[in-house]
Amino acid sequence: MKQKIKNLLIQNVVTIVFVALCVGGIIASEQPLPFIVKELITRIGRNSFLVLALIVPVIAGMGLNFGIVIGAMAAQIVMIFLISFGATGFGGFMLAMVLSTPLAAFFGYLIGKVLNKTIGQEMITSMIIGFFANGLYQLLFLFLIGTIIPIGNEAYLIPGGVGIVNTIDLKGNLMYALDGLWMMKLPLVFMITGVICTVLLLIKQFMGKKELTKAQSKLGYVRIGMGVSIFAVGIILNVTTNIYKFFDIPLVTAFFIALIAIFNIAIFKTKMGHDFRTVGQDMHIAHVSGVNVAKRRILSIVISTVLAAWGQIIFLQNLGTLNTYGSHVQISTFAIAAILIGGASVTKATVGQALLGVVLFHTLFIVSPMAGKNLFGNAQVGEYFRTFIAYGVIGLSLGLHAWKTFTQKQNKDKIDLE
Repeated sequence: MKQKIKNLLIQNVVTIVFVALCVGGIIASEQPLPFIVKELITRIGRNSFLVLALIVPVIAGMGLNFGIVIGAMAAQIVMIFLISFGATGFGGFMLAMVLSTPLAAFFGYLIGKVLNKTIGQEMITSMIIGFFANGLYQLLFLFLIGTIIPIGNEAYLIPGGVGIVNTIDLKGNLMYALDGLWMMKLPLVFMITGVICTVLLLIKQFMGKKELTKAQSKLGYVRIGMGVSIFAVGIILNVTTNIYKFFDIPLVTAFFIALIAIFNIAIFKTKMGHDFRTVGQDMHIAHVSGVNVAKRRILSIVISTVLAAWGQIIFLQNLGTLNTYGSHVQISTFAIAAILIGGASVTKATVGQALLGVVLFHTLFIVSPMAGKNLFGNAQVGEYFRTFIAYGVIGLSLGLHAWKTFTQKQNKDKIDLE
């Protein structure tokens, strides 16, 4: 029992440390809890899709895909052209999703082809490809637009007629194109979620075809209790005097996030998903088993890049501002840091870890500046700290992965000698 607890603590040490940091940051920042919750709800809706786009390549053995920044670039290229031609509302949003898909898929295919030439060095390669692609992206929008490539509205050009302006305001065209479709108050969201979860779990518990073991039955009752608890929280928030009852939840955005979460779970129950797992565990065994390893590796990157493009569109419509040359720059770093904080690794990632990572990472983002100001008299300290955290957690994860790989190789060599 003690060994199991020890192993559990070791495996989840990063997540545990960040839970402690978040709690400490909330206390040190002295910010009202309702403010933190409201900001966190906004950030979860804005960032979850991008983090969930990382899961498939991890399982397929491609590591942490820094190449999602190129998917974000694809989305921004399409959005800028659509906005210049007057695209607005949900129709413009969906058109951006549709048009960015083939562009992101093409970019993902090219990335996958390159990564197949650098097996074992996929993460650093995808990072360098991202830097290279950013140079081409800036060439496009600084020099080619307005000279070789025409734009729909010259108001978006830099004075002089060459290059796109640094910042594009999305208000009046794509801002809240998805978020604003259907908003629901937080207590009602809790009540509906609680009812749905409870009903589905009751059906599984008592009407399922498979006979449950004693342990499964107990776990089922615990889950049902959690569903009832969620409903109860909604009732309490609705009947008591509190600020939480006025918080709006963008339901359509939540639905999109739920869809990608379900996709990430469902895909690994298909043959394609089994192929991804096999390739991720051992490429040689996968090849012997008849799996086209190269194609599966490329496909995992294509899926990730397309999902990242969609995620960037969701991100920007919520943010309301498109920084032409900067909105995409930190996308991969922050998304990867978030999923690692949630307990994922270079070789393993789940939907739960991705969502938990988003909550912890962005809680720290919200409270860091004020915590830094209260502790050190300077809010900038908090800004430096969260940037340090983003890069530090990635470095730590890569170091642990290298150490584990080295240890496993040493153990294997010892067994072979014996």
